[in-house]
Amino acid sequence: MKIAVFSTKTYDKDYFETYNKDYGFSFSFYETTLNSDTANLTKGYDIVCVFVNDIVDDTTIKILAKHGIKLIALRCAGFNNVDVEAAKSHSIKIVRVPAYSPEAVAEHAMALILTLNRKTHKAYNRVREGNFSLKNLIGFNLHNKTVGVIGTGQIGATFCNIIKSFGCNVIAFDVKENESLKKSGVSYTSLDDLFKQSDIISLHCPLNEHTKHIINKDSLELMKKGVMIINTSRGALINTADVIESLINKKIGYLGIDVYEQEENLFFEDLSEHIIQDELILRLMSFPNVLITSHQAFFTKEAMIEITTTTLQNIQAFMSGEPLVNEVI
Repeated sequence: MKIAVFSTKTYDKDYFETYNKDYGFSFSFYETTLNSDTANLTKGYDIVCVFVNDIVDDTTIKILAKHGIKLIALRCAGFNNVDVEAAKSHSIKIVRVPAYSPEAVAEHAMALILTLNRKTHKAYNRVREGNFSLKNLIGFNLHNKTVGVIGTGQIGATFCNIIKSFGCNVIAFDVKENESLKKSGVSYTSLDDLFKQSDIISLHCPLNEHTKHIINKDSLELMKKGVMIINTSRGALINTADVIESLINKKIGYLGIDVYEQEENLFFEDLSEHIIQDELILRLMSFPNVLITSHQAFFTKEAMIEITTTTLQNIQAFMSGEPLVNEVI
């Protein structure tokens, strides 16, 4: 079977070619994203392999089905960019990588918190210019602060354990409570109470109809003045326009994001010689208390190995007619 891999960077190709030696699959690597405009590239293939910013909507899936695609192999955990029902209607299977490295994402969330708080990125630039002043670099102790965690799956649970080690009071919200976290001292509460009580809020929930724009004008009204918000999950959990307004009126004291609602037009690309047309991201970049990274929370050696090997195993199971343990149903 022939496999078309979309949204490919050099590191994706390197890892797939290294670990494919044990499988011998026939891969073609495309730098472009998969969407309805590029779906014709799948003609002659049996399987497509996609990433977070590929748009596998109903229109795209109809083209894939016409070309005889039988499997969509996601190189990520989230599948909000895939029309699952449309795939089912065309008998196309979907597999994913449910847990590649919860530590990678949770640790990056912690890095955003520490960097925003202690302003190490600004101190680094100052010292390189011979400026050793401490002016405007003051931070706060994490010890005894209340941290609200929205979503306590594998990544959220890992983050809870990390932030607890700093002496924080950790509260959480999830539709399914984690009993081991409760035993370790994490308190579950309502979403509104979490918004009201938290000094820091970290988002670790999936994107769906219930969580889209969970951070919005109304929820921001409930929060403490000067709250820190961290998002390493999905960009559309945040209503960007509402967050910008709250940054202006100083309701939000710190914002750290590794994801952005319109990131498919920006992230993973070198745009240093281009004029960025996205006014919202430009506005966010103008705030001194906003830290943006370009969807790199997952990007560790361990995570890349897990993503690659699990994807290969998913494809092998499909080709061999074995049960698809990572199937999206």
